[in-house]
Amino acid sequence: MPTRPEPAAPARGDHGDREVLDLMLARRASGSRPGERADPHSLALVVGGGGMRGAYAGGMVHALEEAGLAESVDTVYGASAGAFVGTALVLGHGADAARIFSDDMASRDFIDPRRFGSRRPVVSLDHLLDDILVHSKPTEWQSLADSPVPLHVLVTRAGDLSPHALTGMSRGDEWKRAMRATAAIPLLTGRPVTIDDEEWIDGSVGDPLPVARALRDGATHVLALMTRTVGELSRHDPGDRTPLWARSLDLLAPGLGMMTQDVARHGESLRLITDAAHPGRAGAHLLTITPCRSAGVRGLTTDRERVALAAEYGHEAVTVAIGDPDSEAAIGA
Repeated sequence: MPTRPEPAAPARGDHGDREVLDLMLARRASGSRPGERADPHSLALVVGGGGMRGAYAGGMVHALEEAGLAESVDTVYGASAGAFVGTALVLGHGADAARIFSDDMASRDFIDPRRFGSRRPVVSLDHLLDDILVHSKPTEWQSLADSPVPLHVLVTRAGDLSPHALTGMSRGDEWKRAMRATAAIPLLTGRPVTIDDEEWIDGSVGDPLPVARALRDGATHVLALMTRTVGELSRHDPGDRTPLWARSLDLLAPGLGMMTQDVARHGESLRLITDAAHPGRAGAHLLTITPCRSAGVRGLTTDRERVALAAEYGHEAVTVAIGDPDSEAAIGA
């Protein structure tokens, strides 16, 4: 049985403009709610994905909710697992976001590499959408249509691999289909998802961290939740090899296999986030929160202990960033 990763001393995982957290804390203090702001700012939350790495983001959203900061957000963007975690913040399901990965998704019912090459998908979106999110962690998709906080679900057009955002749907079944589309990876989950006569696949293929999109939409402040540590984002792991399923994707669409590899996809977003003089920022305030330490979780990890630890590390990163004694409760306390 895999051993639990040796804990390292926690480090700060927040990088960028403290003004983002200052605005969130000021809004909490004033009791302002979405759609009823006294200030002129627009604060966007961008949630990173990456399959089971979403557990880090789940822990972060749980910490934001516990700290009373979830209602300071004006709009949410997410791709793939990030869209599901973003949904949890919008609907007030922070605890579920932290636990769903280890409780429900770290299982062979959801992920089973032995199904690769068979007629059954390696990753079962049916199990996630029709079982887990119905019985174990119930989600009322219609509530997204009524929420004062818009959710933007990133998808990728299968034909040309261009990113698009789905939002503003009026029916719950439309939201559910958008969520299936944002997580659809050929060979892993099945065929692309058809919406409005177009075929769509995993949103993180085209735009894994839609910070630039949030800025173009008018955000003055952006909080980006990352699902890799700084070290993991800045270099390829020499032990990583492009998996067979990713290489096979290039047979379906040249370049698709490479685009599914997390580190390579984050390049432009990282330049935008780390360069205060980047022309795409236009004076906006950006803050990223990364896990303080790694639990060794990857996209298809099903080790429940590691996945639960990733959620703890995500929670810890937000708690440390806030520096707020009211948010120090750990997951499960």
